[in-house]
Amino acid sequence: MARTREFDLDAAVDAAMGVFRAKGYEGASMRDLAEATNLGSGSLYAAFGSKEGLYLAALDRYRQRYATPLVEILRSSDDARGVIRAVFVGVIDDIVGDGQRMACLIVGAAMERAHFDPRVVDRLRSTTQSLELALYDLIAEAQLRGQIPADRNAGDLAGFLVSTLQGLRVMGAINSDRAALMRSAEVALHCLD
Repeated sequence: MARTREFDLDAAVDAAMGVFRAKGYEGASMRDLAEATNLGSGSLYAAFGSKEGLYLAALDRYRQRYATPLVEILRSSDDARGVIRAVFVGVIDDIVGDGQRMACLIVGAAMERAHFDPRVVDRLRSTTQSLELALYDLIAEAQLRGQIPADRNAGDLAGFLVSTLQGLRVMGAINSDRAALMRSAEVALHCLD
């Protein structure tokens, strides 16, 4: 008879996500993950199958916690410029407010694992595409209303803005100077003029 799992899977994934953000995939040992989750490695293997399984669950949680709310914010407004600027400011505030300089799990996964792990690539692509699609829809609608110049390709603008958001996360890990990050964001936001 199999034992019933006696721990909170969500809490374990949240704790593991923090370890992967701080140490990356390769830097995170099973011991680190077991300590962070307060679980034995046997319990982690039983629940997730492997370190890779736990990492994939952490990527899914990261999307749920960080990307999905951004998509919802973008879809909740018809003020394209205002909401896009608010998203940029929110991301910058998150970067600056993170005293531990935790890496963006999406950026970290792209740099560390995407070149050889198709499961990671699928998750990263899905996450960035959902954000890009929400931006595209918002920009295209604003173009129809005459709020953003229609002579620019909405898809190109959306892709550029997603790239800039991810670039801000990279630069913020190096130097979390809010004023410098805001200057870069303002330059990017001029693409909507």
